Amino acid sequence: MVKLLSKPVSKKAPKKAPKKPTAVKAESKTLKVDVLSPKEKKTKSSAEHSSRKTTKRSSGLPATFSVRGLEDSFVHYCQLVAPEIKSAEDLATSVKNFSGHEIDFMGNADFSQDSIESSLFSDNRLLPISSEELQRVKTPDLPAHLARLCETKLLTPAEEVETFRRMNFLRYKANELRSELKESEQPENAKNQASNSWTVRRIEALLKASDWYRDRLVKSNMRLVISIVKKFVNGHNGFDDLLSDGIIALMRAVDKFDVGLGYRFSTYATQVVRRNSYRRVMEKQKERQRVTLSVHDPGIDISDEYRSAGMSEARWEALRGRLSTMLDKLDRREKLIIRARFSLGGHRNVQTLQKLADRLGVSKERIRQLEKRALDKLRDMADLSPIPEVEV
Repeated sequence: MVKLLSKPVSKKAPKKAPKKPTAVKAESKTLKVDVLSPKEKKTKSSAEHSSRKTTKRSSGLPATFSVRGLEDSFVHYCQLVAPEIKSAEDLATSVKNFSGHEIDFMGNADFSQDSIESSLFSDNRLLPISSEELQRVKTPDLPAHLARLCETKLLTPAEEVETFRRMNFLRYKANELRSELKESEQPENAKNQASNSWTVRRIEALLKASDWYRDRLVKSNMRLVISIVKKFVNGHNGFDDLLSDGIIALMRAVDKFDVGLGYRFSTYATQVVRRNSYRRVMEKQKERQRVTLSVHDPGIDISDEYRSAGMSEARWEALRGRLSTMLDKLDRREKLIIRARFSLGGHRNVQTLQKLADRLGVSKERIRQLEKRALDKLRDMADLSPIPEVEV
């Protein structure tokens, strides 16, 4: 009996001994998992963010936005406005254009932060199109053609800031994507073609989306332009010409405005449009003064041998006066081209078509068309009202 009782005692003793280190291991393991230093937490969160940003789509192409809903909205928009490029030559041209020219935008320190996409596009939509956005504002106090320009509702200060930030952030993203373009000497490389095609489509879609926000800002400030330019209208400066110049100045102001300075855009745009209108009026005034002086001194060096024996000074004065009157009936560009091409007024030398094209910002062929149209007008005016004969 004594031997039987001693055996289980000797067996239980070694079973209890290994339980203690097992418990200690469990406790130490628990402490090791739960307790993380701030540096380890930051490293872990940055690793999760980088892995989320480098995630590719199911097609194997890289994503543009890290927020899933915003990325889906952008891909749908990209398929609508940026069709796939099928020609290798067109793709190479687009890659060369985007690689060689930076995309201008007004930068902001927030654009490089990770949370900018979720905060700036909280609705996960690239373009916030809703019934309120499409609502038109009626302006019965304006003519029909001007009322259509002022149908977009005014933006609140918060909406204005958000619109500017979205426009510049999309341009910032498009400029960043330029680094993903690969200019290869082997255009038949299918992998590079697929990557470049997707990158070019994304850049074009981002730029078109930013243009949508720019147009929204321009349209919402059309009333401001109209109220400014109408103060400069007089007998020599038409409203339509001043309005066209004012809209162009407003578009430049939208591109150059820095919303981070804290000012309202209307304050900046008022100064830009007003200064542009004043400069345009002064240019036309100087042009009229030169035309007035050219009546007596047209700047054409004609020797006596080319004058007809029956041509008197009175006849020449009548021709000069008639020419000045006919030139005043041409529009601004046509009058400038005729005077420059035929060395009239202050233009002492004949200017080439290319020089005029660079000055007016159009093609050389367009200058040739405008010159032909202006000459046709002058011939028609000369046929309708010929100069009466003047006695020698």
